[in-house]
Amino acid sequence: MKLQQLRYLAAVVQSGLNITAAAEKLHTSQPAVSKQIKLLEDELGFRIFVRSGRTLTKVTPAGQHVVDRAVRVLREVQNIKGISDEHKEEDRGTLSIGTTHTQARYVLPAVIQQFRSRYPNVKLNLHQGTSEQIAEMAALDRIDFAIATGSDNLFGNLVLLPAYQWHRHVVVPLDHPLASVRKPTLKQIAAYPIVTYVFSFTGPSSLQQLFSKAGLPLNVALTARDADVIKTYVRLGLGVGIVADVAVDAREDRDLVAIDASHLFPIHTTWIGISRGGLLRRYMYDFMQLFAPHLNRRLVDRAVAADSQDEVAALFQDVKVPVR
Repeated sequence: MKLQQLRYLAAVVQSGLNITAAAEKLHTSQPAVSKQIKLLEDELGFRIFVRSGRTLTKVTPAGQHVVDRAVRVLREVQNIKGISDEHKEEDRGTLSIGTTHTQARYVLPAVIQQFRSRYPNVKLNLHQGTSEQIAEMAALDRIDFAIATGSDNLFGNLVLLPAYQWHRHVVVPLDHPLASVRKPTLKQIAAYPIVTYVFSFTGPSSLQQLFSKAGLPLNVALTARDADVIKTYVRLGLGVGIVADVAVDAREDRDLVAIDASHLFPIHTTWIGISRGGLLRRYMYDFMQLFAPHLNRRLVDRAVAADSQDEVAALFQDVKVPVR
């Protein structure tokens, strides 16, 4: 078994089982990738992939165990290289972040600007997606940090550190009946179509549960992943928008009324997730503290060393997580 075979295996999985795409990523030929995968399967004595002709259709159950371990081995190889880089070039490297549109558009710009001024030689890769897509990137070890809200069940392989908390706002046009209502009730909001974020595929959202518990209909006119899209359709009169308060820009959204809805909806926690087995370089610690000032190196190291997410939660019981 060769390290090269594990790299080829991981690349094939990360490329959606597309051998041609994996070969391009690896700067080699498709036959070379296929040959190494076949040699690995022959050595192991079982199939890693299910095939239909020459096409890979899915990973076998036994193959999934191999893939998981291959990813961990490759991560450790990167950790060893990272130790060398840390000693030779402390201020150079790459930082890959998977996050949602709201974080990328409204929260991270100021953080990244500060980070770039401090570490101009660190290459930043920002990958946007849904929680499900970010979880997949994390599982395939394609990102160093995952930044998202909720969906904790998707990220069992990460250490989740609470970064900040936020409330929801109701947004309506200036001439909307709710524009003059300082503290609308859930019943008043339910009287209008709703424009809000795409609901999770893994179960009912907190918004759906809240309306259901109150015995009120949730008439969703449109869902979108992007707060800017939500506000656009609110401007067009499609319905009442419900967005994160951090996604309201006082300068750009002057044609909308943003109503604090903290009395209606539960507070949300945005977290930053890191791999339990990954090496954290100095610039990674600094990025986390720029994003969430309470996440100092000592606290992060204690969290990474914890045996479970419950232990991590216990560490933060007496830590004041900022509210934006």
